[in-house]
Amino acid sequence: MRSHAPITGDQIAESLGISRPTIRSDLSVLVMLGLIDAKPKVGYFPGRQLSADGRARDRLVALKVRDMMSRPVVIQETASVNDAVISLFVENTGILSVTDGEGYLAGLVTIKDLLKVTLGNPNAASIPVSMVMTRFPRIVTVTPEDSLWDAAKKLLHHQIGGMPVVRPAGEDGAGRRTPLEVVGRVSKTTMTQALVDLTEIT
Repeated sequence: MRSHAPITGDQIAESLGISRPTIRSDLSVLVMLGLIDAKPKVGYFPGRQLSADGRARDRLVALKVRDMMSRPVVIQETASVNDAVISLFVENTGILSVTDGEGYLAGLVTIKDLLKVTLGNPNAASIPVSMVMTRFPRIVTVTPEDSLWDAAKKLLHHQIGGMPVVRPAGEDGAGRRTPLEVVGRVSKTTMTQALVDLTEIT
């Protein structure tokens, strides 16, 4: 159908050697399933479910952050810049989630943050990470239940390389913001891997 689209019901019936009324109900079912689409006075053409782009997009939207997130790379806010640099290289990541004394999200430190403080500063290694990190809540996060599609849009919108995946540590009936527990991370590499995986199974 793809090479002949759009094609009319009469043309389909003729090519199958049957009458138009015979296939009317079958065509209706195929339209409902999304296997074909129909435009009045135009004809039928491949539906979203037959489109590789459509299938990949639907699968990406269906994926949750929890399906693709990596384990979190966490450092305490009392750690030094030197500790942060070592963690970034050992873990081969571009972001570190920084936690407070209770283990909750306090901020985020990136390679760019560390470069800003270390270039031309011979004493930078001993500076506490808390002095250079971006503090919560001025950081972008996602939850395990967010769609990977929404996570990708956040990365693009904020022009960042990665985000911590968090969940509330508890509920506050008074409406105050609850502490956040870091449970994972997503990055541009995560999105690239998802697209590769989806392309291979499409």
